[in-house]
Amino acid sequence: MSARRAAVTVRVPAKVNVQLAVGAARPDGFHDLANVFLAVSLFDEVTAAPADTLSITCEGPDADQVPLDRTNLAARAAEILAARAGIEPDVHLHIAKNIPVAGGMAGGSADGAAALLACDALWGLNTPRAELLDICAELGSDVPFSLVGGAALGTGRGELLTPVGAGTFHWVFAVADGGLSTPAVFREFDRLTAGTPVPAPEASPALLAALASGDPDALGAVLANDLQAAALSLRPQLARTLAAGVDGGALAALVSGSGPTTAFLVADEETAAKVAAALEASGTCRATRIASSPAAGATVLPS
Repeated sequence: MSARRAAVTVRVPAKVNVQLAVGAARPDGFHDLANVFLAVSLFDEVTAAPADTLSITCEGPDADQVPLDRTNLAARAAEILAARAGIEPDVHLHIAKNIPVAGGMAGGSADGAAALLACDALWGLNTPRAELLDICAELGSDVPFSLVGGAALGTGRGELLTPVGAGTFHWVFAVADGGLSTPAVFREFDRLTAGTPVPAPEASPALLAALASGDPDALGAVLANDLQAAALSLRPQLARTLAAGVDGGALAALVSGSGPTTAFLVADEETAAKVAAALEASGTCRATRIASSPAAGATVLPS
């Protein structure tokens, strides 16, 4: 161990899935995925500080929807790391929330990865990167990518990562009222695909090439999300949001992950502002966020 610090803040990005290919349900209830992750410049910040016991506070949009008990992935990250180190998880975790809650952008997973990195630095553990990624996978399928950031292909249930190339892209995200449960969306996927063959998920070579090229028109033509039909089945009004963004000038639109946040790929920053304004004027979403990609993964900020 190295010397402990007074407090540590980690910044961590949201994600969008530019391809989410979903296989049939496995015996363990999970689904094999080919999940092309792209980190975007919407960030949460998690600050870890010494405390007498484990506690969590949260501020920011929808902070009232964030659990402040040990079901929060940030708390679980602290507990698992402390248990491996043979210490008590005596830490106060403060989450400055900017990623939409239960919105398909891995906000909870991001907080888990950020808390893990913050506690590791706070406690001076210097845990090897491979072990941190192992803990991330134990926390959840999206958590390893939140630690890594950039662009990556996730296989298995999404936790096995292979970095991929990515040019710069611009996005608008439309935040819906209320969240969608990821397990509920997967159950609806299973219901909608019952009785039909579900092919093994594979990354699209055309999508990976478009992502690496930085060409927004090429990427827009191949965006794909196998969970979109399930999300729209559970939340039909999202179709109006998708249409409003395309009508407003987006090159392409899709549900982000399990939703209900919707993602709009645009040509440039100027178009992003126009699309965001059109979405807000349409009355089909609660708020919009503008971002670019790729973004760095969980990063300790200077103290």
